[in-house]
Amino acid sequence: GAESQKPPPGKWWTPPFDPRFPNQNQTRNCYQNFLDYHRCQKTMKRRGKSAQPCEYYFRVYHSLCPISWVQRWNDQIKEGTFAGKI
Repeated sequence: GAESQKPPPGKWWTPPFDPRFPNQNQTRNCYQNFLDYHRCQKTMKRRGKSAQPCEYYFRVYHSLCPISWVQRWNDQIKEGTFAGKI
């Protein structure tokens, strides 16, 4: 969950091109992958399955998003004030 914000082991990489976000400004891409990661975690937990497939989204948003945004969003999730739908 939000508490395990250490990067997964392995080599860091640049996310592949995502046709949903063709522009240079990757703000929406960052935010969408943050949401996708948390939704994936929630879904896998509910199904009693491994959250391993969610790691892709984690790597993408950690590559694209400023750390300060991620910290703020995680704080908001903990406080129940996050605006996104997870």
